[in-house]
Amino acid sequence: MTRAAKTDPILVAVIGNALDGITREIGQTMLRTSRSPIFVEARDFATSIFSADCRLLAQTHYIPVIGGATPYAQRAIVDFFGDDVHDGDVFIHNDPFNGGSHLPDITITRPVFWDGELVFWAMTKGHNADVGGGGVVGFNPGARDVQEEGILIPPVRIVDRGTLRRDAWELILSNVRMRSLVESVLNCQIGATAIGERRLHALLEKYGTQTVGAAADELLAASARQVRAEIAAIPDGEYPAETVLDNDGIDRDRSYRVGLTVRVDGEHLTFDFSDSDAQAQGFINSPIANTVAAAHLALFGAIDPDIRYNSGAFEPIEVIAPAGSLVNPEAPAPVAACTVPTCEAIAAAVWIALSRAIPSRAHAGWARWCTPATMGVNPRTGRPFGDLHFLGKGGSGATEGFDGWDHLSPSNTLGGLRTPDPELHELDTPYVLEELEYLPDSAGGGQWRGGLGVRYRWTVRADDIACATYGSGFMPETAPLGLLGGEPGIVQSLSLRRGDAEPVSIETNAFYTLNDGDVFEVVASGGGGFGDPHLRDAELVLRDVREEVVSVDAARTVYGVDIDPETLQIRTDETQTLRTAAH
Repeated sequence: MTRAAKTDPILVAVIGNALDGITREIGQTMLRTSRSPIFVEARDFATSIFSADCRLLAQTHYIPVIGGATPYAQRAIVDFFGDDVHDGDVFIHNDPFNGGSHLPDITITRPVFWDGELVFWAMTKGHNADVGGGGVVGFNPGARDVQEEGILIPPVRIVDRGTLRRDAWELILSNVRMRSLVESVLNCQIGATAIGERRLHALLEKYGTQTVGAAADELLAASARQVRAEIAAIPDGEYPAETVLDNDGIDRDRSYRVGLTVRVDGEHLTFDFSDSDAQAQGFINSPIANTVAAAHLALFGAIDPDIRYNSGAFEPIEVIAPAGSLVNPEAPAPVAACTVPTCEAIAAAVWIALSRAIPSRAHAGWARWCTPATMGVNPRTGRPFGDLHFLGKGGSGATEGFDGWDHLSPSNTLGGLRTPDPELHELDTPYVLEELEYLPDSAGGGQWRGGLGVRYRWTVRADDIACATYGSGFMPETAPLGLLGGEPGIVQSLSLRRGDAEPVSIETNAFYTLNDGDVFEVVASGGGGFGDPHLRDAELVLRDVREEVVSVDAARTVYGVDIDPETLQIRTDETQTLRTAAH
């Protein structure tokens, strides 16, 4: 793309906003045309625009861990096809060991030509409900290699100069169970990139390639300057941290460690994961694209939120992840859980490290993902379904000056994953929702408390439902961490009641079969607290007690606020005594 010599800064802003708007319109197209609840309700995808040479220019990262991995997928496709790219082509990809994250996150990208020149790429990447293999909605806690997790798609031309390649299409769809749904989702993604192409053509027609190209350069340079300034404000030094995951689904008797050192040197920041465990047998391994995305989302969640996330923004950032480790496994390691529990552990490690350098910008621990994936046939419709149970979300961690958010999607999404409508959920699945309510005392106490978790319970109304539990946060070491004196969130739990029997606890990262009448319950943690709980305003504690999100006992034992259970008034003298004794 040719460049204009000089671009008006106001025009740069206009073109930047236009590019952002195009990525949002690509996303809105997906929301309005997809049949998958994972797209339509949860928005489990990202949309991007790249330059011809693979620089990320604009993105709407509905799910940041997906968005952060897109540059690797785009580069893999460009490196594979080189100059063999034509107007009307569309490419597909999901290979975790060549730019992908996990198999369900399928990339669809379209080259955009203008006057015979390749100028842009319009991309969508999102979680598809079925990729075959032995898993449930893409998650296989018993997998020992990536082939057991589903169909692995290297860079493939799925549309050749405007004509669908039926051979490649059938090859993919013949390897999934929910063919009709997957076909509709892939068509949705392809159509959305066509909308992106149309809008980019309109932008080029209005301003020309020189002006748009120069504006893109300015946008990238501006993001780089902003990020360098943010890094320069962090004291130079090395900041270590570590987090763990409960197990890998294969070796259930050990946890796995993410070891991180954040190094700050002037305007340069390095995430060094060299102290992490070697890759696991099971599905918690994180390919490099996912590891970088997880580190980025944690950092960009702690600095200026107005910085555009593009290739310029991550120029000053380096990620070191040794080959063969948990955070950069070698093929054919299974990787399906990388985008959820492993991403959460990476993000938590980043926030712990940053809390040692810039405590006012760090997050306390967020609740980790704990709900299952289920798949089967809905007898009400006679059609297969896949469900990721997005209703069972926990709470986010507190930050300085702010309580955490209640019932928010986990840190891998930074809250971007929407909660489905309960009634639509019951229509799409053979489940009856019995309980979904905030869980008192589930969050960590602090000067700013964590967001609340929930109790989520449903009854199964069909037989032979495949269920794969996956996630973390089921032991004290993986409960949401409090920061700077804040308390941790509670330990999460799963239980299953069959018939008239008593509920029994079940494990994460395991397979179960659900049948008609079974009742499944999720207890999702609240987030960690930030700061000494005894410094929390006593009136805020009283408010929380009156709203029944903090118990009278917790008000006294955690916050040092003595509240009369009958009158719900603060006993001032007793509270003063408790708080004085604590300090």
